Amino acid sequence: MPIPSAEITLTISRPLGLVAIASGKKHPQAHQALENAGFRRLPNGVFTAPLADSQAARATASALVHHAHEHGATIITSSRPYLGDIGTEIAARLPGTWSAELEIYSHPLWQEDLWPMLWEAGEIYRALEDHRIPFASVLKNGTGTELLLIERPGHRSGYLLGALTDREQEDPHDDPTTPHSIVLPADPGLAAHAVTHTFLPAYHRALHNQDLNNVLRALERIREEHQTLQAIKDSGRYSDGVPLGNSRLISGLERDFADHAWLSYRDVLEHAPILLTRCRPAATPWPEDAAALTRLREALDHSQDAWNEWNDLRHDLYSIPRTLPAHEWSQVRGQLGLAVLPAIETWLADSEAFERQARAAVPGGPAALSAPSPRLLTARPAPLPAPRSAAAHR
Repeated sequence: MPIPSAEITLTISRPLGLVAIASGKKHPQAHQALENAGFRRLPNGVFTAPLADSQAARATASALVHHAHEHGATIITSSRPYLGDIGTEIAARLPGTWSAELEIYSHPLWQEDLWPMLWEAGEIYRALEDHRIPFASVLKNGTGTELLLIERPGHRSGYLLGALTDREQEDPHDDPTTPHSIVLPADPGLAAHAVTHTFLPAYHRALHNQDLNNVLRALERIREEHQTLQAIKDSGRYSDGVPLGNSRLISGLERDFADHAWLSYRDVLEHAPILLTRCRPAATPWPEDAAALTRLREALDHSQDAWNEWNDLRHDLYSIPRTLPAHEWSQVRGQLGLAVLPAIETWLADSEAFERQARAAVPGGPAALSAPSPRLLTARPAPLPAPRSAAAHR
């Protein structure tokens, strides 16, 4: 059955009255019908009409039917309450300070803006893939957490909740750290309880594991290049057996290694500090790892000047890529890499202690493990997500 090219979804809101949301490829026609019928458009894109005066409400409804027919728009009456209210009621019951904002994806293509941001491969992923989703509520806590709430397609009640992220991520179908979406009941109180006690703990574990994988993946890249460099220095030959001509070539290889190592070590500097704050060696079977974690924290402290310098320079370096020669770009990274080389070597030496302690420190997990859990690393490189557009204001 074809989707109407212009559609008006009607629902009820306690504070707003009658709420109308326009969608479809020809959604401007639905907008015009609503305006002609006397509906008022709010900043988030929904249209409202008061219900306090029953006679006036009947007149507005009659006018809407007339103008919708005139503009070729189909009217759908929803049995669910306004999703904007549901999102706000759930947000008010979550721990901490949360807000909820309704986003409208009037054109069918606009819901595709969610794909790069959706950290999910379960039911909410399939819902966006197989169904028209003209609106959603985005819940935010002000510290970077964003959750997507939609009406559950194919069901008369209930909702789906999944995580949004602006991080680099693996294909959610293949990444074992992906947090799974959850089905929420229609009651906002029960829904908030499920989010608080089921979804958010799983979400925080997923963030922890993703941070850990980013650090371990970075260290593996550095270790491989470091071992290659060391083998060349020890043998006096390149990996293909060709002898090194002179000692200056060694210096060049070391600069190249420092350049590449810095690119990976940035992930350690970005993600490792929060992981280290959660580690409690005394609560694990390996309390002797405390010394290694102290060395790792000191290595991060010693890298702070280089990290600050990189962050100060990064904006300029990215904003003028055409005017900055490639060799100068490499030279900057190489200098930073050489400055933190002792810290990098400390991380390589103590990476096993870090990994088992960070795995034992996963939020909501057991404080003590008999052995480290299997690695969650995947071989697939992380694609860069496309920027998310402000679909709610289109």
